[in-house]
Amino acid sequence: MSASAFADLPAPPYYAVIFSSQRSAHDEAGYDRAATRMVELVRQQPGFLGFESTRGADGFGITVAYFDSEAAIRAWREHAEHTVARDLGHRLWYQRFEQRVAIVQRAYGGPRSARTDLDE
Repeated sequence: MSASAFADLPAPPYYAVIFSSQRSAHDEAGYDRAATRMVELVRQQPGFLGFESTRGADGFGITVAYFDSEAAIRAWREHAEHTVARDLGHRLWYQRFEQRVAIVQRAYGGPRSARTDLDE
C-alpha cells in the first residue's frame, strides 16, 4: 500500500467492489498471508485501479476495490488464487460478509482546508 490510505483514482465513471466482513478468530496467520498475497495479485490485474481498506479492533472491516470495467471485476473474481482464498474466507476467516458492486458516477474530495476558523 502507498503512504496514503486513499486510492489514487481516475475521473469517474469506474466500478467499486465493496466488501464488508466480520473476521473470525480462526487462522489469523493464514488470513494475513492470503490477504498480503491478494494485494500483490490484484495490483497485477488488468483494469484494477486501486483500493481502500480498514479493519477495526473488533474484526469488522471494509475494503473497496476499484476497477475500470465489469469485465475486469469478473476476471479478478475468476482468478485461480483469488478463488481459493475466497473459498477459505467463506469457510474459515469470516463470520459474515457482504459484497456489493457499484458504478461510481461522481467523486468529490480533496485535502482539508487550511482555514483555522473552521475548527471553532
